[in-house]
Formats: sequence, structure tokens, C-alpha cells
Amino acid sequence: MKKLLIIDAVNFLFRAYYGIAPMTNHEGMSTNAIFGFIRSINKLMTDFPSDHVVVVFDGINNKKSRSDLYADYKSHRKEMPQDLVPQLDLARKWCELRGLPSLSIEGVEADDTIGSIAVWAASLETEVRLCSSDKDLCQLVSDHIHLLNPSKDYLEVNTEKVKELFGVYPHQIIDYLALVGDASDNIPGVEGFGPKTASSLLEQFGDLNTLLENSDKVPGQKKQEALQKGKDMALLSQKLATINLFIPFPKDALFFLKKPLQHEEIKQFYHNLQLFSFLKELEALSPKVPEKTSYKLVNTLEELQEVCTLLKQEASICLDTETTSLNSMNTEIVGIGLSSKPHAAWYIPFNGLLDQSTIRNQLTSLFQTPTLSCYGHHIKFDLHALINENLPLPQVGFDTMLASYLLTPQNHRHNLDELALSHFDFHKTPITDLIGKGKDQKSMQDVSVEKVSLYCCEDVDYTARLKEKFAPEIEKNQLHSTLYDIEIPLIPVLLKMERKGIFVDTVSLSQLADTLESSQKELEKKIYALAGESFNINSPKQLSHLLFEKMQVTPLKKNTTGYSTNAAVLEELKETVPLAALVLEYRGLEKLRSTYIAPLPSQINPSTHRVHPTFNQSVASTGRLSCQDPNLQNIPIKSLLGKKIRESFKPQDQDGLFLSADYSQIELRLLAHLSEDPALLEAFNAGEDVHAYTASLVFNVPLKEVSYEMRQRAKAVNFGVLYGQQAFGLSQGLGITYHEASQFIDTYFDRYKRVKDFLESCKESARKTGYAITMTGRKRPIPDIVSKNPLIRNASERLAINTPLQGSAADLIKMAMINIDTYLKEKPQCHMLLQIHDELLFEAPQSEMPSLSHEVKRQMEGVMQLKVPLEVHISIGKNWGEC
Repeated sequence: MKKLLIIDAVNFLFRAYYGIAPMTNHEGMSTNAIFGFIRSINKLMTDFPSDHVVVVFDGINNKKSRSDLYADYKSHRKEMPQDLVPQLDLARKWCELRGLPSLSIEGVEADDTIGSIAVWAASLETEVRLCSSDKDLCQLVSDHIHLLNPSKDYLEVNTEKVKELFGVYPHQIIDYLALVGDASDNIPGVEGFGPKTASSLLEQFGDLNTLLENSDKVPGQKKQEALQKGKDMALLSQKLATINLFIPFPKDALFFLKKPLQHEEIKQFYHNLQLFSFLKELEALSPKVPEKTSYKLVNTLEELQEVCTLLKQEASICLDTETTSLNSMNTEIVGIGLSSKPHAAWYIPFNGLLDQSTIRNQLTSLFQTPTLSCYGHHIKFDLHALINENLPLPQVGFDTMLASYLLTPQNHRHNLDELALSHFDFHKTPITDLIGKGKDQKSMQDVSVEKVSLYCCEDVDYTARLKEKFAPEIEKNQLHSTLYDIEIPLIPVLLKMERKGIFVDTVSLSQLADTLESSQKELEKKIYALAGESFNINSPKQLSHLLFEKMQVTPLKKNTTGYSTNAAVLEELKETVPLAALVLEYRGLEKLRSTYIAPLPSQINPSTHRVHPTFNQSVASTGRLSCQDPNLQNIPIKSLLGKKIRESFKPQDQDGLFLSADYSQIELRLLAHLSEDPALLEAFNAGEDVHAYTASLVFNVPLKEVSYEMRQRAKAVNFGVLYGQQAFGLSQGLGITYHEASQFIDTYFDRYKRVKDFLESCKESARKTGYAITMTGRKRPIPDIVSKNPLIRNASERLAINTPLQGSAADLIKMAMINIDTYLKEKPQCHMLLQIHDELLFEAPQSEMPSLSHEVKRQMEGVMQLKVPLEVHISIGKNWGEC
């Protein structure tokens, strides 16, 4: 063996478990540790290639030899988290499939196995690399044994580096640990001896035994007494810290030789755990044998006519556009891909041999075929592209991105490349292979027609395959109505909204920018005055240094880079630390400036003088729409500056007005409907102020005697219930004690007994079925609700409560939008502009406002009959801020 890598498996797994946010697969199994483990080992194998390797795990009952010496050895350690235990077995299995030899010797700690192997291999003059962040292993470092520390970007630790890090050489590390102890293993050491003292004394006396024999020569009486008193403990600590180098193991170079990777088995392993990034890497390394496909470039009139004639006979065809950019309003079509079945596709280039007028005539005839519908992957974008080219819009029958989203809303990625890989093990050609990236990126227009043809045909082929797979799954999972009655009909509604956009008054925006700049400068002066110096207010590191080192404020939370200054920390400090309050205010202004005021002018379309945000149907797991470029859903409604930003959005015509229609307390009304709680039903059906009504019940006072503070507390718990909030969260939000909050919640559920029963039934149903469901049948898988990790499980229980409420509300407003759009077809001067969760915003002439407000209110309140009335508040203004 020329080289040998020895990997400390548990060290890698623990680092990954605590360093990576919780992850689970579709069955609710935690996967963050195994994900980080695989990622780290793959990087290690790439950066430090070796034919010989071993991954070492702790053996069963591994602490016995040392706990027999010292009962408290590692006794302070908590039990291994329950959801980490199965990930150890997964790590062993992965090593087997990856062809990496592994060892786990019963009754032996990994350090002892690692040490025994390392010293044996070094005796054969093998170059050994120990991969671990455990400092105990530094005692093994020698000319042939080095340490690779993963926590420090695989810093290579040799003899001199050990001396630099600890002040002692490797052969002194055991004695060093005997003096300073090791908190991670609960090795006691000698009381009062820190790293500097220990290294200095070992440099002077050479080793522990010599030091103990000459304790009277140690400078300082206290140190002498500590050594004399702690002699036995030092010698015990020395034994505990000493790695056993005589563990039996297979002393055969062949044992440590890497084996071939088991391709199909490891691929299934990644599938089961939903580790698709590794699957992609695997497929890239081992490309499949190309399937037999029929991809055709259409470059003559005869071919074009033949394709269109064939496709007109189909009930449904697949459509994909290749365009010059992703800006839906300005993009131009480079070519169109079409398919009628999987494994076959045609590509019609707009920059090929055919003139564009001929192509447009044929496609117009095709898309206007009354019996034909089209589907695609995120087909809304393709419809934008068709509009830009003055082509008619075909009927939309399916969308594979939306189908994927409905079937797996818990997944964050529904792009075609990911789905082709996860469902068909096919690694699609990355678009960067065609257009590059960064500064060297070019337009699809500049790529050869042949390359674009192959790329686009691949797209429509795999979209067709996905449709063939997803359509029956939609039926099987009873999502037919959600897809065909809500999501698909919503596509043309959102398309119109995106095309229309919303007008922004740049003069108002510019004035607001000037006002904001002045406010920020005033705040800067106040902050610098309190700080006693100027610093970068936007730098968490500089703020942390100022607060917790210079000003000596007690830190509340530590992160990987030091003491945290996040919003939660500053909120907790603001009452006692004026600087924290000012920084919070400054950050709020800066966020609005950088998110809206600064970028908005550049987002205005020069042709329409309006911004055209995109509404996404496949992002939020609850079914809510999200908004981007710009995100107009997140402009704060309660802050003065947020209101000013909204005032910059105005009707483009002088006689125009905005109309806002907002569902009132829709999720609470849905809670009343679904729980059938008699007290909650009575409150809404009587038209009472539900928060005051709740306060009167909880505080046991007449409705007329409910104070403002009582109402605020009741309001907090009313909304907190919707998100599964517990006493701790309520106490933090209201600034009351945990006991008060707990009592308040108990009284609340005593008054609304059916509400509590409903919330518990939501959790129980999710445990049994693995998903939460809305009133319209939308499902949200929540496999984590049976997780052994309490943090993950509790978060999942909150999702099980919230999804039927927020998801149903999301579906109701979508259904209302579809109905209102039908009405607006007869009102060409009236336009639906925005959806902000429970609110819709319209633009129309003043003369249309009476009829528009009546119809919008009627449609939104009548979209579904509940056991309580739906209530919509209508407001009209000259700008969005007035609504």
C-alpha cells in the first residue's frame, strides 16, 4: 500500500447531523447526516485519491475498556439522537455499495481501531492519512501518519502543525490531554491546568512522569499543590487518553483495497433516500446507453406541413419553446418543439431555412384546431412566448410541472432536468452546455440549429414521458379536481395578470428614495453616537464585535462565525440596549430600499411602463401562489414606509382607480367550519368581532367590557392556533410569562373544545395517512410527522394543523379568481392585477367601480358555501396604498 486513507465515520456523521438542517425522505426518515457523510467522503476521495481506504465505525459496547477504569468516562454525553441511529446503518450500507472497506470491532472505540491500523500501515512505510477532526488522533502523527481535519477544509496536520496548534509534539499529546483533560470525552485532567500552562510545562519537563516527579520545581505554589493533589487523576487521564495500538484487525493489504462501485444498487439507494444530487453525479459519471428515439429537425415546407397535418389529428400534443431569454414579456422564440408521444419529437427552428411567416401560418392553423389541446412543462412561459410572436394560444390540457407539484408538493424542485433524472434515470443535457454561463453566456439564438434541435426534442420527449407517468398518478391520488378544476384553469388567468402588470409612478418612487436616504443617514448618526465609533452597520461581524466585545452586552446566541446578531437576537435586546433597537430600524429601512425602492425602476418594462411580476403555482407547499420579479406580496402593509411604497403603484389612466378585495379572517372562518365548534360558529354567524368574542369567553367578562389588551391577547391566540403555536411562542409574542401563556391556551381550548378536537384530529389523520388534505382534495405529504427527532416531528404537527386551513384558503381564492376572470371577459376595461394571498387587486375606470365591486364581492363570498359566511372587504383608492 503506497497510500491509505483511514476515515473516522462517526466523526463525519456527527458533524453532518449537527451542521446540516433537518432533511427527510418521502417516508419521513432523517437523511441530513447521511447526506453530509456522503458529500464529505466523495470530496475526500476526489481531493485525496487512494486505492486503499477504510471507514472505521465504533464497535458495540465500545466504551467498556475505559469506563471500567473511570466510570464517568463519556458519561456526560447525551444519548445519540434517535433519528441519527439508523443513519449509521445507512452509512455502513453506502460504504459497501461504494466499494469502501469498513471496520467496526465489538467492544472497541473507533480511535483504537484507527490507531492500530495506522501504526501497522506506517510500519510498512505506507503514507497514512487519518480523516477526522478529533484532536486525540494527533498523538498518532508521525513522518508516515498525517491528520486531515475536515472541519478546517482538510487541513493537513503533520508533526510541526501539531506543535503549532497545541504547543507540544505528537508524542506529548497524551500527556497534554492528561493535564488539560478532554471535555468531549469527560477526561478530567488536572484542575486549574489550561492549554498554555500544560504546553509550557511539557516543553520544560518533557513528559508527564518527569513533571510529576519534579512538581516542587514548577513555578507557583498553587500549580505545585494542584499537581500533587491531582497526580492520580493525571495518571488516570493519561491512560484514558492513550489510544490502544494493539487491536486485532485484518492485516492484509487486499482488505483495504477499494472495490468497484455497485452502480444499480447505489442508484436505488439514492432513489430511496431522495438524494437526487448524488444521483445526478452518478449518472454523469456513468451515462446510459442512448435509447432509440426519433428526433427530427423540420427545415422544409413539406416537412412542416406533414408535421402539422399529423398533429392536427391528435387530441393532445406537447409543446416547448426555445427562447432568447427568460424574461416572459420580452423573450423571442428561437424554435418550437412538438411531440405527440414519448420517444419522438420534432423541432421547428425560427432561424432555420424556412421563413417565419410560413412557420407562423402553419402553427396558427395547428393551434386553432378546435379538437386539440396542448401540454408542456411550465407551459405558462411558453404561452407568453407565443403571445410575443403574435401566435394564437392553444387550449391547455395538462402541465407536467404542476402535476409533479401536486403529487410531491414537499419537494422544492420540479424542473424538467431533475424530474427526468429522478423518474427515468436520465441525465438531460444541461442548458449551460449550449449557452455557457456567467460572462461568457450567449443567447440560444447564437447556438447551432442542430444542437438546439436535439436539446429541445429531448425536452418535449421527456415532458411527454412525464405526462404519461403523472396523468394516471393524478387520478390514483384523487387529485383530478385540484389539477383540472383549479390549477389548469388558473394558468390563463395568471397569464393575463402577468401580461397586464401594474403601473409604477417613478416620480413618487424617486421622492421616496430621497426620503429614505435622509432617514437612513439620521439613523446612522444616532447609531454611531451610541456606538462611539463608525462601522459597517450591515456587517453582522462588526456589529457582533461592537455589541458583545466592546460594549460587553451578554451574548444570546452563538453561530459558526461568532455571536449572532440576527433579528431575533436584536428583538430580545432592544428593550435594554438602545443600539439594538436602532439597528433593527435601520435594517428594516435597508431591506425595503434594497428589495423594492432601488430595484423597482429597473424592473419597469420600457414598452408598457409597468412592472410585470411572475406568479408561481408550484412553489409553496400549501398551494398558495408566490410572486417574484418583483415580489409584491411581501411589501409590509402595517409600516408607514410599506404604505408609501404601495402608494407608488397607481392606475395608469387618470380616470382609473384601484379596487382591493380582501377576505376577512378566512382561515379562522375555515377553522369554525371544519371544527364545527358551536361557540366559534355562533361568533361568526352573529357577525361578532371574533377576537373580542374570544376575549369575553376566555376572560369571562361581558363582550362590552373587553379591553384592548384582552382583545390583543385573544387575537394572538386565535391566529396562533392556526399555526400550532404553543405556550412558549405565545409568551414570547405577547411578552407574558410561560405560565400565563399556558393558562391562557388551556382556557381557550376549554371554551372552544371542538377546536382542540379538530386540531388533534388533523395530527392523527396525518400520522395515519402520511399527508394533510385541504377541503378541495389538495394533499400535502407530511412523512416527518412520525420522525424520531422531536424538533422535526413538532414542526410537522404544526404543518398538519395549518395545511387544511391555509391550503383551503389558497384554493378558495384561486377558484374565485377563475370565476371573476370569466366575468372580466365581458369587461375589457377592468383588469385583475395582483393576488396577495387573501387579497385581490383590480384596476378599472371610475365608472366601472360600482358593478365591479358588487360582482367581485359576490364571487368571492359565494365561491363555496360554508357553515359560516365568507366576508370580503372592498376598498377603492387612487393608489394601492389607499386601498
